[in-house]
Amino acid sequence: MSTPAKLMASAEDVENAFYDAIARADLESLMALWADDEEIVCIHPGAPRLQGHAAIRESWEMIFERGPVHIRPRQLHISHNMTCSVHNLIEEVKTPDDPDWQEAHILATNVYLKTPQGWRIVIHHASVAPGKPADDPGSAAAMLH
Repeated sequence: MSTPAKLMASAEDVENAFYDAIARADLESLMALWADDEEIVCIHPGAPRLQGHAAIRESWEMIFERGPVHIRPRQLHISHNMTCSVHNLIEEVKTPDDPDWQEAHILATNVYLKTPQGWRIVIHHASVAPGKPADDPGSAAAMLH
């Protein structure tokens, strides 16, 4: 189980902290953003579904062994109510320390729940996007980070 995180006032606060922790390869901060529930789920691109803190933590440990991952969230679309927020976005992923790395575009869905400890992530599902996304999302409902 992770260490307690500060109270997050919104799902957007959690999402910003999530991508910031990934950019710093900060495993403790990243895991503190997840709900205190063993039903949490994380699916990395091309990987099997992981459930629970131990499995999710181990996967991020392996990712962070290569160093920080630089993700630029784009074309955010939010559906929410008082206790749940679903964010669908495109992640532009870069690893500048590796000269052979090619930029990847990932389709991601992050699901947040409002808990007694504030907003927390319960699902992160990511898959490789086919082709490069258009610069114009073509939807009035989309917004940039």
